This record gives sequence, structure tokens and C-alpha cells, in this order.
Amino acid sequence: MQITTIAGGVGAARMLRALGATWGPSSLTAIVNVADDELVNGLPVSPDIDSILYTLAGANDEQRGWGLGGETWQAMSMLRRYAEANGRSDIGWFNLGDLDLGSHMYRAVRLAEGATLDVVTAEMARAWGLELRIVPVTNDRLSTKLHTEDGRLDFQEYFVREHHEVAVTGVEFDGTDTATAAPGVLGSIAGAEVIVIAPSNPIVSVGPVLAVPGVRDAIEARREVAVAVSPIIGGKALKGPADRLLRELGHESSALGVARMYVDLVSTMVIDTVDADLAPDIEALGMTVVVTDTIMSDLDIARRLALSTVEAITGTASSTPHAASGEPS
Repeated sequence: MQITTIAGGVGAARMLRALGATWGPSSLTAIVNVADDELVNGLPVSPDIDSILYTLAGANDEQRGWGLGGETWQAMSMLRRYAEANGRSDIGWFNLGDLDLGSHMYRAVRLAEGATLDVVTAEMARAWGLELRIVPVTNDRLSTKLHTEDGRLDFQEYFVREHHEVAVTGVEFDGTDTATAAPGVLGSIAGAEVIVIAPSNPIVSVGPVLAVPGVRDAIEARREVAVAVSPIIGGKALKGPADRLLRELGHESSALGVARMYVDLVSTMVIDTVDADLAPDIEALGMTVVVTDTIMSDLDIARRLALSTVEAITGTASSTPHAASGEPS
């Protein structure tokens, strides 16, 4: 079984954890959003990549939903001392924990040496003992820009500094005119037995991945083996601004709204039981619908979701699930 997942953020990390626990981590390739990446306090930060690394390694902070567990913040305290003493409100607003800094420092060193982001990501995954392939969608600079009444904001300015509380009137992805898919991205889509669009924000997590030239076309060509898990449950996102962004940009904030966005990409939608009444309308779009629990509150529920998602494409007899009882390696 080869499963390729389009991934971005915490929801994708949890989905990948469940897929790995169910089908085996070596069966997985994660194609990850990098349009949230930012140079923070002089260091290159890749939030979605790091969330996946930390979650699959079992080292993440489940309560915060991002970063590492057992984190401390002494370096940030020192940085803010300097910034405040010199009137620099533009420095230190993005928190990087002491442990997390090590990841960004390693990434900075390797990129400065000329290594590409996909190579550095593979090295970091190896250091955590992970068997799945984690591949940035591109090694080129890609940046989400949000148009607001306060002007054009970088994603981290919108998400972290402004706590995603400002209204958005438009989204663009800078760099798509020159970006190319990273090595292995298009091949992993073409060769996958199942393509999963994880329950990630369809606009700012999945959207940038699809905007890289060749990626959307590659998925559309494999539509019959592609399945998406709705990140909207009962009209709301579990975390983050996906529901509000959908409404602000003219989409319906529902599993049906997400299905309409994905209709050319996937043949199957997985929706939560609370949205079961939307199934006929989604089926009317020409999609198969799977109704199940999609809130991954524990590993057993998450594994049932992973099983239902993959078997919606493969059928129950085509593969044998991985006999794992704990976290994937």
C-alpha cells in the first residue's frame, strides 16, 4: 500500500499519525505545505513540517497543538529584553521555544550550506526515527499573503501576531510563477494507490500545495483514487480560522462547501456524523460520501477514521492494515 497525503498543520499531522498506525509508516508520503514558512528572528521556520515531525515522533505539545512538549522559553525572554530596551516591537512577537530553536538552527545551517529543503527535512525526519517520507511541496520560496483591511499580511503576521482576528478579503500565493514541485512530489502522486487530502484548511494549507505548478493537475488525473477528509464539522473548524476564511472568501463553511472546492480533485469525501444530512447534496456533486467520526480525540477513533478513509478507495480486501497498537515510528 502506498498512500500519498496532501498535508498542512495539526489536523494533517494527526491524520498522518493515524494512517501510519493503521497502514504502517513506510507506506506513507506526506506532501507538505511550505507557504507558511517564514524567517523568524533570523531562523528559517517551517511550521507545518515541524508539526508533522513532532507529532509523529510523539514529542509534540498536545495541549497547545503546536511545538514540542516540555518546552521552555528562556531564549525568547532574553530576545525580548533586547527588543523592548531598544523599542523594537517587530522583534520577538513570534514564540520559538528553546528546544524548537534547535530544529530551526539545524535547518539554517544546512540551507546555508546549500542543501535543499527536501534534503534537510529528510535528515530531520531521520533524526526523529521516522520511516515515512515527508516532502515539502517545493524547495522554492512560496509565501501566503492575505489581503485585509489593514493591508497585505504575511501568513504568520495574520495567524500569530494578529491571532487571525482581522477580516480577509483575498488570498494569494507569492512564488507560484517560479516554483517547481520538489523531487518526488509528482511521482508520489502518480504512483499512489490512495491519495488523501488531510483535514487541513482548504484555503491556506491545501491551497498553496495545489498552487504549485503541476500538483493540481497530477491529483485531478488520479481523482478516482483520491479522497478528502473534511476539516469542517458542524459548520466549524476544530482549530484555526478555516471556517471564518471560507465565509469571508465567499464559500460555504460546511462539509458541502469543502466538497464543492474539491469536486475536481477527489472522488470521495469523508464527513463527520454530525454532517450526515449533507451526504445527499455531496453525492449530487458526483462524489461518494463516507460518514464517520472524524474528530481524532484518541488513537482508536483516529485509526478507525484512517481505515474508513483508505478503504473508501481500496475496498476492504485489497490490503492488510498494519498491526500497530501505538504510535507509528
